[in-house]
Amino acid sequence: MAALDSAIKKKRISKKNKSAWRKTDIQDVEQFLEDQRQEERVGTFTHKKDEDLFTVDSTPLKAAPQLLTVRQKRKLNALKPMRSHLALENTSKVQDPIVKRNHVRQKKSGRNIELEVCNPTKGRHRQANSDRERYYEKLDSRLADHEAGRKRGATADKDIWVEEDFRDKIPGLKDEKGWISRDLAVHIAGNVGRKVVKTHSSLHHKTTKAKKFEPPHPGMSYNPSLKAHQDLLAQVVEHEEGVIKKEQHLKRVTTSMFSKVTPEERDKRRLLEMSEGIQDAEGEGAQAEAEAASDAEDDQNESKAYSTVNAPVENKKKSKQARNKELKQKELQRLHEVKKALKKQTADLIRIKSIRAEVKDEAEELNEIKKRRKATAERKKFEPKRLGRHKFEEPDLDVNMPEDLAGNLRNVKPESNLLTDRFKLLQKRNILPTTVAVTRKRSKVKRFPRNSHKDPGVSYQDLRDQRKAAAAKAKANKDTIKI
Repeated sequence: MAALDSAIKKKRISKKNKSAWRKTDIQDVEQFLEDQRQEERVGTFTHKKDEDLFTVDSTPLKAAPQLLTVRQKRKLNALKPMRSHLALENTSKVQDPIVKRNHVRQKKSGRNIELEVCNPTKGRHRQANSDRERYYEKLDSRLADHEAGRKRGATADKDIWVEEDFRDKIPGLKDEKGWISRDLAVHIAGNVGRKVVKTHSSLHHKTTKAKKFEPPHPGMSYNPSLKAHQDLLAQVVEHEEGVIKKEQHLKRVTTSMFSKVTPEERDKRRLLEMSEGIQDAEGEGAQAEAEAASDAEDDQNESKAYSTVNAPVENKKKSKQARNKELKQKELQRLHEVKKALKKQTADLIRIKSIRAEVKDEAEELNEIKKRRKATAERKKFEPKRLGRHKFEEPDLDVNMPEDLAGNLRNVKPESNLLTDRFKLLQKRNILPTTVAVTRKRSKVKRFPRNSHKDPGVSYQDLRDQRKAAAAKAKANKDTIKI
């Protein structure tokens, strides 16, 4: 220990003052003296035998952990007590005070699999153990084959793009008459141990009519024909006219619906609106007098005895004659309703043909509504879906004006972008959600010139000196007229 401490570099401390002498580290000296005293008490190493100084380690080295198979793990787990029975075990270390207590052993219900595996006594126990052994051997071989296949790598021996029906693999599920539906087949396959994951219906049909590649319009060529270019221009004009018409409609139903007024008329209307309900000075005086009179009257009423505004409630009981009259009226009303219902039934029997026609018309109308809804749902299957926050909108057509056309690719003016075109097509085919370009607002930075870069200006001291000079000059001038 002293050797290690001496190897450590000591920190130098200034000792020019007497107060700094206490900072001296004398730990190594004290350790040396302590070691010397210890050797005087018990002796040094030279006087002791090797048996007193060293011991022979005879403990064996720990063996490497052995990897257990699934079968071995299950056997070991079978020897352990069940977790559900741990709560019933006595964990107390206190002995039973009555030694000769009668311990009643209850007969276990059912088979003891653990006892049958560890100590088979009957023929069926041995047969069960042999069956388990064969099962675990098959399981181990299957797992080994699976691991070997994973190491070798799976071979692509089938076409993953071919649509397969799981009902072809299970006999009896696919019939020609169609009595077994697909949902029932999925249910049966799950119960027979060949569970089928039910996928969404959109995976079994195309969700868009958009082609993987749409050829551009012939008018977009760098050297188009006159007819193709005029056709493209007509499409662009028609699209722009639709946009303009929509904007005009929105302007007409929003901005143009309200009348425009001049600022003077607006101020006048505001003044009238804010002064609504304000009376002239005379009316205000009369109203103040009326309020004072009403307050005095209220004070007088308060000084009198307590009285309510509502009339006192009287418990007037109906007489027997009135009750009989009311019952007769109710009976007459009921008879009137019955007669009315019978009259309506008779009228319906008379006009049964017209009722049938009405029911037929209503059924036809419902069928038309169903057809329209079905057609709408079928049409929506092949439209771009709203996968995200924004709705897909068709991009504008790329067109070159006649003056921008060139006969060669060297001088052509590019109007489109291949990457943007493919990106829009992926959005149209419901592969990517529709997004919009987001521009982040840059934080405003306060800019100011440094003092070293500023132009020399006029300071307050300079202005004060100028005023003093002007005042002295005016005072020295004798022509100044004092007011």
